[in-house]
Amino acid sequence: MVEEQVLRSTRVVTPQGERPAAVVFAGGTITAVLPHDAALPPDARYTDLGDDVLLPGLVDTHVHVNDPGRAEWEGFATASAAAVAGGITTLVDMPLNSVPPTTTAAHLDTKRAAARGRVHTDTGFWGGAVPGNTADLKALHDAGVFGFKCFLLPSGVDEFPHLDRGQLIEAMDALARFDGLLIVHAEDPRLIDGAPRRGGPKYADFLASRPAAAEDRAIAGVIELAAERGSRVHILHLSSASALPLIAAARREGVRLTVETCPHFLTLTAEEVPDGATEFKCCPPIREAANQDALWQALADGTIDCVVSDHSPSTLDLKHKDTGDFATAWGGISSLQLGLPAVWTEARRRGHTLAEVAGWMSAGPARLAGLDGVKGAIAPGHDADFTVLDPEGTFTVDPARLHHRNPITAYAGRTLHGVVRATYLRGRPAASRPEGGREPARATKNPAGRLIERPAGGS
Repeated sequence: MVEEQVLRSTRVVTPQGERPAAVVFAGGTITAVLPHDAALPPDARYTDLGDDVLLPGLVDTHVHVNDPGRAEWEGFATASAAAVAGGITTLVDMPLNSVPPTTTAAHLDTKRAAARGRVHTDTGFWGGAVPGNTADLKALHDAGVFGFKCFLLPSGVDEFPHLDRGQLIEAMDALARFDGLLIVHAEDPRLIDGAPRRGGPKYADFLASRPAAAEDRAIAGVIELAAERGSRVHILHLSSASALPLIAAARREGVRLTVETCPHFLTLTAEEVPDGATEFKCCPPIREAANQDALWQALADGTIDCVVSDHSPSTLDLKHKDTGDFATAWGGISSLQLGLPAVWTEARRRGHTLAEVAGWMSAGPARLAGLDGVKGAIAPGHDADFTVLDPEGTFTVDPARLHHRNPITAYAGRTLHGVVRATYLRGRPAASRPEGGREPARATKNPAGRLIERPAGGS
């Protein structure tokens, strides 16, 4: 007989908002959301969370695990442990910077083998769209990837080249035949090549080398082609607020377009980045405070669909802390464990609620990946994935105490609100069940999605 369990809190975030409730689950699935004072099933195992907030487990659809091939940068074991510590129960791995990249079904099998038995979270995969692999896209889709990432300019690793306009059209047309999703790193290479290029430690020089206009022009081009070809497209890691009117107009015109942004764009500003602090380098870059204000407004009005980490770590030497040279340092923010408290710290300051944060960081990414109905909400029929958060608790970020493989992050020394007390994956404490994750299949259009085999005894 399957044991019933109950988590009760005065603050449960459901799709209808925050309220006192008792959440009943069994066999890894939520069976009921009852009033806080409801009579409980007589044989249920019961936990009272008091005033800690019960959130749906977060879904992070933009994580560079870099495994296999560059596991010294992160790896499935450390990435998923960091995710659980940050309240994330489902992550989706990007097709680069692993070696091989996830650009064929055979490479996907290699990726799955690297993850098997080593993930604390449920873990899915994006495929890649690169020059020459158009014929592989359908097989990757049928094998279970959630969509296909491409770059419009060099990616930073040779094994994952970018698409030119003709190749982008070819990929869009191939994906349109099975309604696949194209997710795009959108910066225009011509504008980047023509921007001022100075090496050295000055953040202002680096920022000038990645102008907002490069994002805006690339996004405009993607929108034009998506409208022309009826494609489904998603803009990754939006940092340029000046692209928001283009995005809003495209949606009004029926373009099938979604957009994400990231915690670092919502919580860090160009004005506060010290010269030589290469831990803040990412592409596209962290921009000015006024730009950040507009991104928050776009989240509030629904122009931006979700907030995901774009966790892109590297080894310490690749950040070139010895020289502080932004031009040569690896571009990526390590934040997988810190996204929820970072966003909540700024959200509460701006008057937003935890229900809104859950919408941006759980329900929104679940919809993007086709996991809505399974992940992203505390509601009957969904997986019993939960984050228990003390929203008033604070901590100061010490990189050495994070689960990330390499102890460097742009959040070092910051005091953040929101302490994750526990994370439940399909009804069981995730931190105490290493290697308990599996691969979620897309909720629709993917009967071929396969599971990562779990250790004996896993639920």
